[in-house]
Amino acid sequence: MHGTRTPREARVIPPPPRYPQRNALTPWLIRIPLLGMTAVLLLMFIAAIYVALLQVQYDRLIYPGVSAYGVDLSGMTQEQAVAALSANYTYGDQAVFTFRDGERAWQKSARELGVVFDARKTVELAYQVGRGEGLINNLLAQGDAWINGRTVQPTVVFDESLAKAMLDQIGAEINRPVLDATLMLRGTTVSATASQVGRQLDTGATLNLVRQVILNLTTGAEIPLVIKETQPVLVNVDEATARLRAAVSSPIKLFIEAATTSDPGPWQATPDFIAGLLSVTRIDNPDGSAHYEVGVNVDPMRAFLNQMANELVVTPQSARFVFNEQTREFEVIKESVDGRELDIEATARAFEDAIFRTENRIVPLHFNLITPTANSTAKARDLGITELVVEATTYFYGSSDERRTNIQVAASKFHGLVIAPNQTFSFNEFLGDVSPETGYETGLVIFGDRTIQGVGGGVCQVSTTIFQAAFFGGYPIVERYAHGYRVGYYESGVTTANGQRFKGGVGMDATVYSPMIDLKFQNDTPHYILMEAYFNPTKQSLTFKFYSTGVGRQVFVEGPTMSNVVPHGPAKYTESTDLRPGQVRQIDYAVDGVDVRVWRTVKAGERILISGEEVYSHYLPWSDQFLVAPGGAPKR
Repeated sequence: MHGTRTPREARVIPPPPRYPQRNALTPWLIRIPLLGMTAVLLLMFIAAIYVALLQVQYDRLIYPGVSAYGVDLSGMTQEQAVAALSANYTYGDQAVFTFRDGERAWQKSARELGVVFDARKTVELAYQVGRGEGLINNLLAQGDAWINGRTVQPTVVFDESLAKAMLDQIGAEINRPVLDATLMLRGTTVSATASQVGRQLDTGATLNLVRQVILNLTTGAEIPLVIKETQPVLVNVDEATARLRAAVSSPIKLFIEAATTSDPGPWQATPDFIAGLLSVTRIDNPDGSAHYEVGVNVDPMRAFLNQMANELVVTPQSARFVFNEQTREFEVIKESVDGRELDIEATARAFEDAIFRTENRIVPLHFNLITPTANSTAKARDLGITELVVEATTYFYGSSDERRTNIQVAASKFHGLVIAPNQTFSFNEFLGDVSPETGYETGLVIFGDRTIQGVGGGVCQVSTTIFQAAFFGGYPIVERYAHGYRVGYYESGVTTANGQRFKGGVGMDATVYSPMIDLKFQNDTPHYILMEAYFNPTKQSLTFKFYSTGVGRQVFVEGPTMSNVVPHGPAKYTESTDLRPGQVRQIDYAVDGVDVRVWRTVKAGERILISGEEVYSHYLPWSDQFLVAPGGAPKR
């Protein structure tokens, strides 16, 4: 029956087994680890609950300890954080950078340089702290941020195109091209410009410097502008400019030092003339530099000097002497004169040197001095003049007063004249101008087949006398012309030479007519010849003496021989208002035409110097010549 036991055999229940007796603390020692583990598990549970609650709480919030740009973003939503950062961001306007180029400076804010703070991107980075890297990593990151704090680097956007544009604006003020110095001459105006160092802002290099300070969010930095400089090739034209300006600063005066009243000048080269001589040339140097060279072409000045050279010539004039036979020395009757001729090259060089001077712009003409044959201090023996070697005399009986005057004037041109060894004497060279201005008078001269009034009648008396002295003295005759007809004055000469005496006779005349017809002979001895002329109105004679040193010459003369005689024609009459009606004056006498030959041989000892030299004269027939009053000529 339910709940009723059937009695059974009673059993004896044995006593429990007996164990050794335990310490009373032992159970608790066993329980302590269990309790610890329980506590840890409990704490872990609680932490898990807290973390879970924290995750739920900060599901859309930034975890504690996270900050950016100095702003604590803990517990903020992203929008709140964006607002907070935006409100706190002042870098764009307050960060001002100074760009410097020497003394010049430009200040630009970070915003002007294209720096923009991206708050939302920064907040996104802050929000991601403790998220997205696995549970454990997230928890560790969250804990680190809570305990140590976590600063998120703010996201700054740098728009380099704006910075470059800003630098380009600065560059527009700085940049300048490299310029060489220039030099130019227009007329007499000198224009020069200084060189300029080329400067170019290196935008790229400067932008790198900007990038560095902006990425570090540096404020108030001074940024040196990176400038590339290009040196000019031609730096300085000061020296060339100074030379040009000096050249055209004022005229240059040319003059003759110690000028006489007969000398021309002075002359003046104007700045315009000088400017025309100048050239400005750029020269590139081997080292890559360059310079301007100012050149001068003095050819126009040479041409000018050539034009006036003849005008400036001074013919040297030997001293004029007479030989004192007592002292056997010279007596000076006219001082010597040094000759000169313009030294064109030396003058041109002196002119060129003066071009670039700013002071003393005067140039004396340079001359080559020509020493005369004999100067005033010459001694007779030094010149080999020791004795009279030849003396020739001709006569002018019946000559008019005018003819006598002309003979005297012409003879004076040769008195005291010195002829050097090997010099060829020219009558016309020393005669000079035959005119009333030089002392000659109008008289009767031969013209064509008549004797007419003219200046210089009687000059041939002088040339004939000199010819006879040279001829009988044994000197070589270089040039001699006979008169057109025989003239009685010239056939009465007497010459003494080297102890020999000669009579002139027919065929021993010499006519001259400057500059075409001349008388020339050569002094072929090693000694000078001193020529003295003596006009004797009482004896109506002209004498020439040659002093030198005798060389033992002997002259042998044959002739004259005459041939081809042509009788003279009828008398000729010339009307003259100087005569009264019925008055007749004979002015010349009739002679027949004839060919005359004279031969000369000159010896020095046994040596023949000149052998059988022929002097030939062809004379035309010449009629009696009469002057009559107008209408007084006889009818034919």
